[in-house]
Amino acid sequence: MHAGMNIAVTKPLLLRCFVISVLISIPFLIFFLNLVSPQVTITTTNKDLRMRRGYSSYDAYIQRQLNKTLNPHLRKIWTTRDWNRKIHVFASFFLQLKENNLLSNASKALCIGARVGQEVEALRRIGVSDSIGIDLVPYPPLVLQADFHKQPFHNATFDFEFSNVFDHALYPERFVSEIERTLKPNGVCVLHVALSRPADKFSANDLYSVDPLVALFKNSSLLHVRPVDGFGLDTQVAFRKNLLPPPRTSR
Repeated sequence: MHAGMNIAVTKPLLLRCFVISVLISIPFLIFFLNLVSPQVTITTTNKDLRMRRGYSSYDAYIQRQLNKTLNPHLRKIWTTRDWNRKIHVFASFFLQLKENNLLSNASKALCIGARVGQEVEALRRIGVSDSIGIDLVPYPPLVLQADFHKQPFHNATFDFEFSNVFDHALYPERFVSEIERTLKPNGVCVLHVALSRPADKFSANDLYSVDPLVALFKNSSLLHVRPVDGFGLDTQVAFRKNLLPPPRTSR
């Protein structure tokens, strides 16, 4: 009788000790994992710009973007079946911008996140010959290798910048500040973004209104917000970089 009671008492006691030991060890396990694989910390105060989690480091973020850009199946589609179709659509977007005097044949233009350069080719075909693109993977002669978080260009280089990959920016503030840095005063930036639905699985952020963009473009003025049918993106947002203040004169 006593032996049976001891067994009955011992089992709950062992289970209780096991649960307590697990609970105690959880904080140490979390601390260890953070040491081994620190998370990229991104803060945003705007509820309409939500950053996605899951990147353990900036290198991990870059590798995920490369997984899409280097996908041989996608690259074949981009350079064959989709090549002329996308060039035609981009050219129609850019022609409308020319009609609205936001772009001209004399513009020095940059396409950000251009992959295989359909946007660049579209610009060149409508007469904007001084055009180039940047992406993590180069595609000569249309696309140079570069990270859009740190453009490899001097200040005030371009008259016009276009991108449809804002959602891929892990650091939206850097993405925009680099655009404003490399735009000339009075230069124009046009973004295509998705507001009505989340972007693709390779995106680093989700945008739900243009308000965060207006806040990020600290040195520019909003020109227009228009609907657009741009390969899954639904909104065109245009900004013009403010003119520099006149230099002070000594008395």
